[in-house]
Amino acid sequence: MMGNKTVLSLTISAALASPLSHAADVEVIHWWTSGGEQKAVSVFADEFNKLGKDKWVDSAIALGQNARSVTMQRTLGGNPPGAAQFNLSRQFEELAEEGMLLDLSTLAEKEGWKEFIRPNQVLSPCIKDGGIYCVPVNIHSNQWLWTNKEVFKKAGVKEPTTWKEFLEVAPKIRAAGYIPLAFGGQGWQENLTFNVVMIGTTDKAFWQQIWRDRDLNAAAGPRMLNVFKTFGALRQHVDEGAPGRNWNDATNMVITGKAAAQVMGDWARGEFAAAGQQAGVDYGCIPGPSLRPYLTVGGDVFIFPKQKDKAVEAAQLKMASMMLSPSVQAKFNNAKGSLPVRADVDLTLADACMKKGLALLEDDDALFKHSEIYVNADTNGQLQDLVSTFWNSAGMSAEKAQELFVEIIQNAE
Repeated sequence: MMGNKTVLSLTISAALASPLSHAADVEVIHWWTSGGEQKAVSVFADEFNKLGKDKWVDSAIALGQNARSVTMQRTLGGNPPGAAQFNLSRQFEELAEEGMLLDLSTLAEKEGWKEFIRPNQVLSPCIKDGGIYCVPVNIHSNQWLWTNKEVFKKAGVKEPTTWKEFLEVAPKIRAAGYIPLAFGGQGWQENLTFNVVMIGTTDKAFWQQIWRDRDLNAAAGPRMLNVFKTFGALRQHVDEGAPGRNWNDATNMVITGKAAAQVMGDWARGEFAAAGQQAGVDYGCIPGPSLRPYLTVGGDVFIFPKQKDKAVEAAQLKMASMMLSPSVQAKFNNAKGSLPVRADVDLTLADACMKKGLALLEDDDALFKHSEIYVNADTNGQLQDLVSTFWNSAGMSAEKAQELFVEIIQNAE
């Protein structure tokens, strides 16, 4: 049975396209290129194409920074795509400030986005000066250690729940003939792991001191130094083929039993599912590792650059509505490995790992905002460069890295 909101959504979608308007091609730029990601984005494409004569035109560009760069350049240059993927962050605020994005406020009000999108911090980055300029499509968190249960069994060690435990069992895993940590040596992956180590060795209060409050005493203190030391200690537990490796190739090392574990966001679950593996049986998902489980509230959003063709604009609004419909939210997020942005969806197919994430989503004390919500793209780029330099420079001390970190936090915007 369809609720009032669903009926209203369908009514709005039907009304958005005038009988006199022509069919529109909507080019969608995204960076979902792995096996699991392609299955997920196909849900959006198929569901949109079912709505009428308008067509989803897929433009997949490998790596998020590349896809975002193309979108920015084309939009600022006057040749925008119809829709584009960004992270739940400040990455697209320049386009919103320049008035280049379609304001979705009217659609959002009619469909009740503020009533069903949860938690509140998922929609808040889309809101600027009273307008709504993006559609959040999922909730992703980075704080996960994915494990191959058979490898841990053969190595004779327990799956770690803290970074201290991981560093204790890693030599035994190596001695048993396995790579302790599957790792992709790309800047964004290095930065992701650094942030996972940071929250895993500290706590939510310290995280907020650094990112929300920009507390220089905390940034220069012993807890932050321990973050750099712990992160640096992981270097010895990755293999020589790590530099430049794609994240999904690292995930495949865990799937095939070459490596014991990988630090990656919950989108990795889509790769395990695509390989036919069962959560809790073939592979494990450990929130953290950390002293207590946490869940970053990050994710993916879609923006819709303004178009001269009104038929394209009408199609953009239909696409935005489709992405948030209950049935599509269930199908897409089950394939993607992420959590839906609305609670009123059918999650009977949720596996053991997805259920862990859903349970954490109900715990306010476990939720915290991703660092990119607090700093702009330029500051985030500086941080990523520092983390990458430290990871790839064995001669760089943790003390020196911390000193540079403090300078970045001091000047962060």
